[in-house]
Amino acid sequence: MTKPAETVAVLCSGGLDSVVLVAHLAQESPVQPIYVSVGLAWESTERAALAQLAATPAFGGQVSPLIVLTMTMTDVYPASHWAVRGTPPAYDTPDEDVYLAGRNITLLSKAAVLCASAGIHRIAIGPLAGNPFPDATPAFFAAMGRALSLGLGHAIEVVAPFASMHKADVVKRGAELGVPLERSMSCMNPAGGVHCGLCSKCRERRDAFVEAGIPDPTTYGAPSPRGSATTRS
Repeated sequence: MTKPAETVAVLCSGGLDSVVLVAHLAQESPVQPIYVSVGLAWESTERAALAQLAATPAFGGQVSPLIVLTMTMTDVYPASHWAVRGTPPAYDTPDEDVYLAGRNITLLSKAAVLCASAGIHRIAIGPLAGNPFPDATPAFFAAMGRALSLGLGHAIEVVAPFASMHKADVVKRGAELGVPLERSMSCMNPAGGVHCGLCSKCRERRDAFVEAGIPDPTTYGAPSPRGSATTRS
């Protein structure tokens, strides 16, 4: 008799990468999506996007209802921090300038406590190839898994299934799986559930669809500062 696949927890922000990761892993295993709220400006819009995605076939079947956890960072990030105020850096800002210190440490720590109580041994997270942050490296994930396992007395493995992929690859995978990518939310300054079109996350999103050769179904609040004709607003 084939042993049933074990549930994998997925840290899911509602962004393009993480929602495709949920659908991707659900092809082989039961998935428990987890959203960790830390007090950033765009979180209510992300959660609204996840609520819409939950009702689609891509999140059906082996995907359990979203669990929302809370672990504030507003006592660490000052009120003037761009991620708390909702005023992200400009369109062509490099990734290094939008680093949120300790983000993956925070998300993984809170999710791991839940996983220990729920009997889940694997947590998936969605960084892509070229991610420059110190808390998105294979060494960090391996060390974090060991530390969480020791501290909780419960084996935890932290995995990054998309670590060798670029965002265009994720767009293609999402299209293959039938994920309604227009319902994902990858924006640092959304308004009314609409991508602003002017932050660096919107830039990454636009560029990924262009590179993938797939029409961008996203509604943007403003046209690309580069004047791209491949997206709509």
